[in-house]
Amino acid sequence: MKKDKLLITMFSSADSVAGQGVGSAYEEQVSLIEQGASDLFDVEINKWSSNPDIQHFHTIDPAFLMRIKNKSSVNIAYCHFLPDTLEGSLKIPKILYPTARKYIINFYDSADRLVVVNPSFINELVKYNIDRNKIYYIPNYVSKERFHKLSKEDREEMRAKYGLGNDDFVVLGCGQVQTRKGVQDFVKTAEMMPDTKFVWAGGFSFGAITEGYDELKELMDNPPANVVFTGIVDRSDMVRIYNMADVLFIPSYNELFPMTILEAVNLSLPLVTRDLELYRDILFDDYLRGQNNEEFKNLLTGLKNNKETYAFWSRRSDRLSEFYSREHVLQMWREFYMDAWKEKFEGVKDLTYAPE
Repeated sequence: MKKDKLLITMFSSADSVAGQGVGSAYEEQVSLIEQGASDLFDVEINKWSSNPDIQHFHTIDPAFLMRIKNKSSVNIAYCHFLPDTLEGSLKIPKILYPTARKYIINFYDSADRLVVVNPSFINELVKYNIDRNKIYYIPNYVSKERFHKLSKEDREEMRAKYGLGNDDFVVLGCGQVQTRKGVQDFVKTAEMMPDTKFVWAGGFSFGAITEGYDELKELMDNPPANVVFTGIVDRSDMVRIYNMADVLFIPSYNELFPMTILEAVNLSLPLVTRDLELYRDILFDDYLRGQNNEEFKNLLTGLKNNKETYAFWSRRSDRLSEFYSREHVLQMWREFYMDAWKEKFEGVKDLTYAPE
């Protein structure tokens, strides 16, 4: 059966909670398909009355569970987190973790295909007895039209807004204020570098149910003199936040593929992260990594004090920006959606789960 276009219905509640990366990824992916694949697909958003060719679930809301079991459509689910990463993000009673874990695995397993944004999660999902052959790796993408360098005047204006000087070396951290994001280590590193300014852009997207809320709230309310917490920043303003920074510092203990990294490399900001195994498959050798706060301090000091070092790692961020280009990721999605439909309704499968 030949069709001129396939209808895709995107289901998501990711944009209902401000300041979380899943919402950013959702916006970028939908925009990419609408703008770059309109010759192949029509796209609808959260249309419950629709009977689409493909249903793509960006979040795992209980309301979506019955929809994903609808066999008349190809059902695609995004895997933005694993069941075991709930701990350290939300303050959920331990007695509820087995139920939440079972629900998440059930949702993922109900999909015809599961998309991960980091290839390291393929083996992790297989450990939950999810079929390896239905797991696919497609990286996140960030538009260079949204995230790019602005003028010197804009940089200085934004710095002034947060009490930063034009000559200050500014280290930026981004994301929800959570224990697993390494916010405490961000602040401790700042305390070791009193002549450097540190800015954390983000807040409590989930309020008081955030893991470690009381301690983190105290930290935000009483930061060291060289640390600024902006609170939740609207994504449309984040490009100005990146433009006032010199380095992106991500000390998270657990991540998938932070959208903030893709956003920052579009502006050539060097990256300093915790040395997590999952980064090695997606950031290659184009970033600086440390194991502890002393190493973070040394890496950041090297970038601050040595112009050649700074320029080298800025160029490495440019390489990442080019690798995760619009054209590359768009082609992966075009092929993926078409192949998923052909496999289910024509019995033909060309793509495999394996990352490139």
